[in-house]
Amino acid sequence: MDEAESDAWPVAAVVSRWPRHPRSVGQAREGLRKTLAAWELSDAEDAALLVLSELLGNAVVHGRVPRGREVETRYLRMAYGVRIEVHDTARELPRSLPLPDGEMCSGRGLFLVEAVADRWGVTRRTGPGKAVWAEVAAPRSGAGA
Repeated sequence: MDEAESDAWPVAAVVSRWPRHPRSVGQAREGLRKTLAAWELSDAEDAALLVLSELLGNAVVHGRVPRGREVETRYLRMAYGVRIEVHDTARELPRSLPLPDGEMCSGRGLFLVEAVADRWGVTRRTGPGKAVWAEVAAPRSGAGA
C-alpha cells in the first residue's frame, strides 16, 4: 500500500472511462465538479478541475489509446482532499522540458499541475500503460477564524 492509499477515506473511487476525444475533458470536469460537491470539497474545485483538465487533456492528445480502449479517470476522497488519476495505455512517461532557468519540469501542462497540486506523479500499471495522478488538498475551513 502506498502512502496515498493510507490517507483514503472509506469511500469507493469514482471511476469513469472516456473516449479519446477533446469533448471528454469537459464532460469529465462536470463529473468531478459534482463529485467534489457531494464530498463537500468544493473549496478544492478550482485546483482539482485544472489538474484534471491537464492530465486528461494530455492523455487524450498524447495517450495513443488503441481503438476499443478508453482513457480512465479515478477520483478518490482523501482525508485532506482528493486524488485524481488518469490511466492510459501509452508506455511513454511524461517528458521533461527544461525551464528557462535550467531546471527540469515535465511539459507545460504538468508544470501547472505541479504548481497547484500538493503532490503528483506517475505510476506504471500492471497491464499496458501508466497512471498519472495528483493530489489536491482542500483549504481548511475556518483557519485563523
